[in-house]
Amino acid sequence: MLPTQRRQAILAQVRRQSAVSADDLAREFGVSVETIRRDLRRLGEKGLLDRVYGGATRPAGRSSEGSFAARSMRRMAAKRAIAQRAASLVEPGETVVIDVGTTALEVARALPASFEGRVLTNSVPVAMELSGRREVEILLCGGQVRHGDGACSGGHAETFFAEFYADKAFLGSGGVHAEAGLTDYYPSEVVVRRTIIGHTAACYVLADSSKLGTIAVHRVCPLDRVTAVLTDDQGETSAQEALADAGVTVLRASVTERETQGCA
Repeated sequence: MLPTQRRQAILAQVRRQSAVSADDLAREFGVSVETIRRDLRRLGEKGLLDRVYGGATRPAGRSSEGSFAARSMRRMAAKRAIAQRAASLVEPGETVVIDVGTTALEVARALPASFEGRVLTNSVPVAMELSGRREVEILLCGGQVRHGDGACSGGHAETFFAEFYADKAFLGSGGVHAEAGLTDYYPSEVVVRRTIIGHTAACYVLADSSKLGTIAVHRVCPLDRVTAVLTDDQGETSAQEALADAGVTVLRASVTERETQGCA
């Protein structure tokens, strides 16, 4: 069986069973587990399935973005490149908002060791990531915590962000569309994000290329409310061109072959 045929058969199983095991697939197709992992990685990069520990699941639809664990394994080279681009925009002494999400967490990891400033966040994982850095003042908003992602929302979170005026914000996204704007999946977190946007001088949307042209279920704001969209250079150019034609500033991070292999 050719690799392309095997991947089509894997996809058919995912659609039929909702979840598959890498070990079971390796036995069924008579190949190594590492070969199956490569197949799952390539299918996941195309958004055709969600990779999870030990296998894969059917991808989430417009109403759901999938689990944090699944998203953490998807398009990591692109997310890290975007995070590095975002971190390069941060100046010493600034007050920065880092939103929820897997790419936002990579931004926290990418902040240069020389950065001294304040980070406001509604993400428990971001706060934990930065908790060992004495030179960074971390303020976690609190509120209702969403299981899995550690995302804080609700009235307490809204009031928290309304009390600050930040220099820059790096916002998570469910989808970025030229007409629909910035969209996401959780209504309570959408309200918090609108508060952040209204109290920040420069807002950057973090969106790997798979999210461009995508519309999630809840609208956050039109794209003229944000400074720029940070994305990667791996996706189709048509979605990026649509954003540029709509007057949106698109900043592309280069994903090198070495980075792609490093996340394999």
